[in-house]
Amino acid sequence: MKGLKKKRRIQVIAVAAVALLISTGLIGYALRDGINFFRSPTQVVESPPAETETFRIGGLVEDGSLKVNASEEIVFNVTDGNAVVQVAYTGILPDLFEEGQGMVGTGRYIQGVFQATEILAKHDEKYMPVEVIDALKEQGVYQEANGS
Repeated sequence: MKGLKKKRRIQVIAVAAVALLISTGLIGYALRDGINFFRSPTQVVESPPAETETFRIGGLVEDGSLKVNASEEIVFNVTDGNAVVQVAYTGILPDLFEEGQGMVGTGRYIQGVFQATEILAKHDEKYMPVEVIDALKEQGVYQEANGS
């Protein structure tokens, strides 16, 4: 009788482990398109991602680079101080978007141009996304603001 209980317990544990593995795999598969990695312009230039990979890029909008094409496509450069990546976006830019300010865009890097599907801008004059600050610090460009 004890051998049967032990065998049943092992079977239940094995079935639970297999169910846990399958559910973890299904969750990972479902989330694969929703996970976007952040890259700085230097990282994009040094090792360009595959054209099929969706990721986020962030940095400062380069002064004098903002242009609107005849096809209503907005083109500008984003920089982290070391490298520059051209960004193309079709749509309405956030109200606070401007040259010399921080931004984060989501999209794909296709033939040397980041094709953005979403653009986020700073919230106020002191805000910059954490990922952008980290990338700028890593490049040695970021300086802490004085005061609060």
